[in-house]
Amino acid sequence: MTEFGRAWRSLVLCGLIGLAACSRSVAPADTLRRGNGPEPDSLDPALARSDSAATILRDAYEGLARLDVNAVAIPAAAEAWSVSADGRTWIYTLRANGRWSNGEPVTADDFVRSWRRLVDPATGSQYAEVLAPVENARAIVEGRQPPASLGVEAPDARTLIVHLQAPTAYFPALTAHWSTFPTYHGLPPDPPGRTVTNGAYRPSEWRVGAQVTARRNPHYRSAESVTIAEVRYLHVTDPRDEYSRYRGGELDTTYSLPAAALDQLTARHGAQVHRAPQLGVYFYGFNLQQPPFRDAPLLRRALAMSVDRERLVSMVTALGEAPAYGWVPDGIAEYTPQRFEWKDWPRVRRLEEARKLYAAAGYGPRHPLRLDLRYPTGATHEKIALAVAAMWQEALGVDVRPVGEEFRSLLESINRGEAVLFRSSWIGDYNDPYTFLSVLQSNFGINLVHYRNADYDRWLDRSESTADRPTRRFALESAEHTALQDVPLIPLYFYVNKHLVAPRVRGWYDNVMNVVYTQDLSIAPAAAGARPDPR
Repeated sequence: MTEFGRAWRSLVLCGLIGLAACSRSVAPADTLRRGNGPEPDSLDPALARSDSAATILRDAYEGLARLDVNAVAIPAAAEAWSVSADGRTWIYTLRANGRWSNGEPVTADDFVRSWRRLVDPATGSQYAEVLAPVENARAIVEGRQPPASLGVEAPDARTLIVHLQAPTAYFPALTAHWSTFPTYHGLPPDPPGRTVTNGAYRPSEWRVGAQVTARRNPHYRSAESVTIAEVRYLHVTDPRDEYSRYRGGELDTTYSLPAAALDQLTARHGAQVHRAPQLGVYFYGFNLQQPPFRDAPLLRRALAMSVDRERLVSMVTALGEAPAYGWVPDGIAEYTPQRFEWKDWPRVRRLEEARKLYAAAGYGPRHPLRLDLRYPTGATHEKIALAVAAMWQEALGVDVRPVGEEFRSLLESINRGEAVLFRSSWIGDYNDPYTFLSVLQSNFGINLVHYRNADYDRWLDRSESTADRPTRRFALESAEHTALQDVPLIPLYFYVNKHLVAPRVRGWYDNVMNVVYTQDLSIAPAAAGARPDPR
């Protein structure tokens, strides 16, 4: 370990030791306090796109399917489904006891209306492409057909028929995604306190900047099995602050872990530390519509090559993350993730090539690249930004100014095209490579980098037009290979799930999708005189 590494680690560990809890309050016996990361961007299933919003929406609404403890799609609002021999027609049968939180039955028409709203351009959903496999969905999103032409129908209250453009084996997993959840009569949901939902919980309050509270829905189809009466989703951006609140007894679970030595955290908290592989990637995105990165693949490649990912994951994140040299993480079934051709080059050779590319792009000591790197406020994001900026300065002479912004403000900056270089992440919405590769498709609503490559789009279209698995796999791998040649973004590392879970929480599970439904959990009765761990 370098002198820098020893000094950095000592500072972090000393800081953690000093994060003793101030609060000594004991949690209500029937309330779960979930650390939930940054503030949600929306609690409308059609408009939400953040991980923190998704956690709340999975508790509040129920789609046709949900994920089990192993992240496999199983029946939820639908009690069963079947698919035609050609793989293009899916028939869902809704549960007879499905109810909205006002007691009204959940009907197939609620799904039809909600899905039409999702793909309607007037809604402006950046997740409309989730329904791309459905007949006419893309034509509707592009404004070429009306929403009523979407390939869904409700012949009766409990039957939903879905017509697909082509066989889509992972379609049940799509119906577990929050964007496909039904809203009451297919309308935009009312604010918390007035929201009508069909899930295990009903949002009752949103204190912006602090927390969202949800109460158990007594009309939920299996309300008798939901033991936790109230959920408070606390939004704490800084993992150090969240850790302090956990140790003070203010949180039952954390969204993440502070950047520190894993062995130190495990020694202190034992089985409360949960880590597992996750389908997610942390990356820096280029705005490909603006200079200096528009039409500048050499410059983008130089920056990607000069980042020391091994140093990032060993000294900055330090929680078992894997260096990312491609876009699709390991662990996805029936797929071989593609990697940059220079992945296995020695560091010296990478830097030599990066400097040549940087010079070929028109930059050097007399004309250095100068730009802002925008990232969401938070200690880990800041440390990563400072480390990468230092790497670029040392290797290429790039003058980078790290700029921290509140999460929602950063999203707005990206949407307006003001952020030229920015931090973002992508968490898989289902266990299939398409959930990552579709993000870079030219017509995808959350293609934040504005990547456009006709060959890439053709490979993805080919993957979606065949039922032959080897052909589909070849097309998807070819698409990722094409994107890595263009370097539309810089993948830095692949995520691991990392949480602290208090002993009083029972039933917690880990999976590659990092999805845990509150309704699956329970709270153990408090022992007399129990107090938070003050260590």
